Amino acid sequence: MGLVLGGAMSVQFGSAVAALLFPRAGAAGVVTLRLLIAAGLLLVVCRPRLRGHSRGDWAVVAGFGIALAGMNTLFYQAIDRIPLGPAVTLEVLGPLTLSVVAARRRASWWWAGLALAGVALLGYQGFDRLDPAGAAFALGAGVMWAGYIVFSARAGQRFPKADGLALAMGAATLLSLPLGARPHLLEPVTLGLGTVVALMSSVLPYTLELRALRRLPTSTFAVLMSLGPALAVLAGWTVLGQRLSALELVAVALVIAASVGAVRTSRPTSRPGSRPAPSPGKPREEAR
Repeated sequence: MGLVLGGAMSVQFGSAVAALLFPRAGAAGVVTLRLLIAAGLLLVVCRPRLRGHSRGDWAVVAGFGIALAGMNTLFYQAIDRIPLGPAVTLEVLGPLTLSVVAARRRASWWWAGLALAGVALLGYQGFDRLDPAGAAFALGAGVMWAGYIVFSARAGQRFPKADGLALAMGAATLLSLPLGARPHLLEPVTLGLGTVVALMSSVLPYTLELRALRRLPTSTFAVLMSLGPALAVLAGWTVLGQRLSALELVAVALVIAASVGAVRTSRPTSRPGSRPAPSPGKPREEAR
């Protein structure tokens, strides 16, 4: 459990550090820098084979890369405009919706209703307080996160180990270059902080969570990963000085409860070491 929570905290605090880089490189520039460094590390470690793949394999890589680039780009645009906690809360609605639809159980719709109540409460004082564009970017990132889950599962079926992820990360980097490539990215401070973001958002959580999955049931893993919005609130408060009102904290808690409930409803408990099915919390270990 400590490994999972450590990985989840690394992801959210990595996003907070990324926000500190926005004045230097812009949100698009930080996305490009993070993806470039993460892709380089993954490609060096995995050394994926480029030949012998079918058109269907490359189509999956392309879709995977588009989802990955879109998810990160939209999310960073969101946290450039609204606090980290609400951004993650809105974003998690994407995979939560996918989980509810995939479960096809009546109880799952109750959890969906609870999540919508949390979002309604979050917007009680008006989404203009959060910035409408930022809220829209966060919701868009959630849609791309749901797409990421689908393509992640397909890539896992077609490619060995993390080869599909490494190739998709490379594709995502190529897609982000036209938007974020700028000379400021090569400044020593920017490059150093970008490396920290890539390590905190990809390398460290990926390593910790792979080790944790050898010891924990996947249902427990998914429930712990559903605490992402709460950890995002903590990261936003400690690193960025972002404070939320009592109503906003209750809204975040409702979405967390809905995510946990949807995970528990949609799948049976698996034994330690088994491969997890897609869930609201699962894919973030490789993505950010």
